[in-house]
Amino acid sequence: MNPTKQTFIVAFALFSLFFGAGNLILPPLLGYNAGSSWPLVLLGFAISAVIIPILAIYGHARLQGTLLDFANKVSPVFAVVYGVIVYAISISLPSPRTASVTYEMSIAPYFEMSSLTLSAIYFSLVLVFALNRTKILSLIGKFLTPLIILILLVIISIGLFADVTPMKDTIFSSTFTDGILEGYQTFDAIGGVVVGGVIVVSLALQGKFNYEEKKQMIAKAGLLAGLGLIIIYGGLIALGASYNTTIITEDRVELLQVLSTTTLGNIGTSFLGVLVALACFTTAVGIVTGTSDFVKKLTGNSQLAYTITAVVGCIIGVAVGQFDVHYIIAVAVPALMFIYPITIVLILLNVLPQQFATPLVFKVVTILTILFSIPDFVGFFLEEGALNNITNYIPLATKGMGWVLPAFLSFVGVNLWLKGRRVG
Repeated sequence: MNPTKQTFIVAFALFSLFFGAGNLILPPLLGYNAGSSWPLVLLGFAISAVIIPILAIYGHARLQGTLLDFANKVSPVFAVVYGVIVYAISISLPSPRTASVTYEMSIAPYFEMSSLTLSAIYFSLVLVFALNRTKILSLIGKFLTPLIILILLVIISIGLFADVTPMKDTIFSSTFTDGILEGYQTFDAIGGVVVGGVIVVSLALQGKFNYEEKKQMIAKAGLLAGLGLIIIYGGLIALGASYNTTIITEDRVELLQVLSTTTLGNIGTSFLGVLVALACFTTAVGIVTGTSDFVKKLTGNSQLAYTITAVVGCIIGVAVGQFDVHYIIAVAVPALMFIYPITIVLILLNVLPQQFATPLVFKVVTILTILFSIPDFVGFFLEEGALNNITNYIPLATKGMGWVLPAFLSFVGVNLWLKGRRVG
């Protein structure tokens, strides 16, 4: 196949694997609450939900390995532990959430079907795709993604060109950082290291391209997918902001449903149902496939381990998918506040030139990121203000980003120390 054509197929597949339940229901409410400050909240959201994930894809383009390669410079043991945590979170929260969102928005309004029945059918189809992984890029990239993008653009375009009332002011105390933290809920940084591996393995199984061709292909596809994501996110956030005086709700799912009905009438709800089902399904396929690839790698490329993991992942999806969408989102927050900073740091270090990202830099920066992420994680299980005697002395800790300055200073400090040793 022509490399250019393959690049676009990979880009479409990446977009679709990224664009799941959270990516669809989070931006409209974010814009709704940001009001006239929506460009600032979009900037913050784009950092954690677009730029960091696409950098992860670039890292995969360079490494062309698995998730283990992202963390190996810290230590092989840490890489395994980190990988297990990431995939455990992915297969237990965002993957089932796709079934929950699909049920609430695509099935419940139209059909008399229980969420258990829907989840069972849904994850049976996910399993079929995961077990036929050599066809994933073609099926998702050629057919599913274009339909997802087309429906989204129609809803956004009609909504933004309609006559709307002036926007209310933001309700956020710190619009930019709130946008960054809301981007955590998309799981896209984690998705970058997970689905990037799926793309690498899928291309390797085709056996048609050498390392340099795959590197260029994955990197360009990542940029195209990132451009698509920022356009869609910007449109959904602006759409939510535009209607924050005419629609009264704080429910993510309800807001998206009302917006689609407002823009396309009754047929809009049907279009949205199809869109949600497609977007959620492709993300679930990517997560289950990525997790199965990881376990297969750990077990010496055992195909049996791959199959068992895919089956178990789909069973977990059916079980957890019975919970309400908002409950799954709430449960995910503390886990994300811990694992997301580590993931962001590993992604950034993997895309830097090697002279600035030595194994020592990896170790020190990652350890400090872990240490300074602990208060954000533990704080969710304690009474409000219980950790003030600690967080008051950590810059940005009150914003849930106490790890940022220590990670940056340790990166600079270790590099200056190493440079001094080389000069000496």
